[in-house]
Amino acid sequence: MHSAAASRAAALDSIRSQRLSRCSPPLSTALGRPAPPRYWDGIMIAPGAPVAGVVLAGGRASRMGGRDKAFAAVEGEPIAVRAVRIFRSLFAQVLVSTNRPERFAGLDVQTVADQFPGCGPLAGIHAALLASRYPHVFVAACDMPGLDPEVIRFLLGRVGSAEAVVPCWDGDVEPLHAVYAVGALREIEAHLRAGQNAVRDVLRRLRVDYVSEAEMRAVRGAARSLTNVNTPEELAAVGGRFDDAP
Repeated sequence: MHSAAASRAAALDSIRSQRLSRCSPPLSTALGRPAPPRYWDGIMIAPGAPVAGVVLAGGRASRMGGRDKAFAAVEGEPIAVRAVRIFRSLFAQVLVSTNRPERFAGLDVQTVADQFPGCGPLAGIHAALLASRYPHVFVAACDMPGLDPEVIRFLLGRVGSAEAVVPCWDGDVEPLHAVYAVGALREIEAHLRAGQNAVRDVLRRLRVDYVSEAEMRAVRGAARSLTNVNTPEELAAVGGRFDDAP
């Protein structure tokens, strides 16, 4: 057991020795505070096992005119507020990955900041995995107003020994409505340190269970759960607006 821990520590030291080519250095390093991650290797999720739920809210919302889409209201409820509410009914730990924690102060929820600022959603996933108390996390982007508990449970039930469970939808993959194992941290951090911050590139190096679109369409609520809103037009199409946001 001790030798396995030593091997993981040695691997982590090797990763930490690499230099970033494009992304900013880890925030903990910049502040002089090391934040060693924890890894779980080869752990399979069991029915009813605790999982962390993570709302990814670190985007720049450039296509939304700079407005914070996490607080756009759909059916009278801000998207982020609804996501946190649903996650609290599903998960043993709820996190919001954001570099603007003051925006979420009223939700009484744990927030985590990127260790690799400016590196997009992959940095948010990395920060959430570091903060997770459990071997698996479910992540969802903050622009998904229709998250469905049954769809989430379906994806959790697919984990097995995979390092990620990613649904396919509309001829593409949706890695920001997916399950990740904390055991994927090593590969994710290696990519970030190498300046490679595309989530899809990391997936090519992980053991991924891609859930086919046919399988997803057989799950009631999947279309709504996987819908995201990136533009004012898409927000309006689902009846959303910013006027009701806090």
